[in-house]
Amino acid sequence: IVVSGGNGSLFLDGEGDADTAPRLLGALGVSADRLILEDKSRNTYENAVFSRKLVEPKPGETWLLVTSAFHMPRAKALFDKAGFATIPWPVDYRTSGKEGVGFYRDNPVDSVQATTIAVREWIGLFAYRLSGKIDQFFPGPGG
Repeated sequence: IVVSGGNGSLFLDGEGDADTAPRLLGALGVSADRLILEDKSRNTYENAVFSRKLVEPKPGETWLLVTSAFHMPRAKALFDKAGFATIPWPVDYRTSGKEGVGFYRDNPVDSVQATTIAVREWIGLFAYRLSGKIDQFFPGPGG
């Protein structure tokens, strides 16, 4: 299991995914010797590049890319561009189960949070496309 993610915060100190995941996975019964930790990356682009360099995936190997569903298009595109073939495994869906897009009229805080997440992902896709780090503005599941 590769866990990729250092502290990507510009202003705050804290732990990245590679710091916190071993505790969670250990509590779930995953042995520490099964973990490969990449703790230097500060963003999704570096997650992809550093993880590929760390594990040097071989042709024919199957790697799952597990991340939040809202983040999967950007992550998948970056891993593909880095030459790290993965199968997307989106988790943490943030839907209410209702069709359509809209705001929570009874809970404006959730509306702001959902909008913030969406805007951040769209800005990330736009910036990575403009910088040539991904090939499509909104990549599909296959990259």
